[in-house]
Amino acid sequence: MTQQTKPIELYYWPTPNGFKISIMLEELSVPYVVKYINIGKGDQFDPEFLKIAPNNRMPAIIDPEGPGGDPISVFESGAILQYLGRKFGKFYPQDERKRVAVDEWLMWQMGGLGPMSGQAGHFRIYAREKVQYGIDRYTHEVNRLYGVLDRQLVGHDYIAGEYSIADMACIGWINAHANYDQKLEDFPNLKRWHEAVNARPAVQRGLLVGKEERERAAATADKDEEHRILFGHKTK
Repeated sequence: MTQQTKPIELYYWPTPNGFKISIMLEELSVPYVVKYINIGKGDQFDPEFLKIAPNNRMPAIIDPEGPGGDPISVFESGAILQYLGRKFGKFYPQDERKRVAVDEWLMWQMGGLGPMSGQAGHFRIYAREKVQYGIDRYTHEVNRLYGVLDRQLVGHDYIAGEYSIADMACIGWINAHANYDQKLEDFPNLKRWHEAVNARPAVQRGLLVGKEERERAAATADKDEEHRILFGHKTK
């Protein structure tokens, strides 16, 4: 396994997307430092952050020991997981057939589970006007996706066979199932997987990264301004 001597910089806020990378770094047991990007305050729009994350979304990383020994920055959570998996040779198979299976489910999370859960949460929790069509549309789609994952987990301990970055990508979103009006009791294979992944010590540590920081921020947040920052931006 590649040795990391200088800490990886993790630009992060404790959300399901952020958890993917904090969990991966904890699983790898490599040194890292957290640079908090408070998305409720608008840190994601800071020009310095945009140099490494042009989509103004966290997480992102800077690895001071990138390819050839030179620093590299990586944005987009799926790309970060793949990069770390390749570099350290863990949780991302080298066998091409097994890697394709992991990539399939990683892309499924990036293109389906995450965005659809986010929309369900938005219409159910954050939208100032309750639009029943939006609530139903995305709640039902999340339910369908849970069914897809439940079927995949028949006969599999983990999503792509062995524990991998695909599991890390999904667990934070599944942990928030109540926000999307989903009951894990309706999905027995998913429930079993959910309990097994959350029992991993590194997952537990990764999920705690930034907990106190988020609680401090929530205690002093201007909710109207936070809502404007999170949901009111468009291209200038």
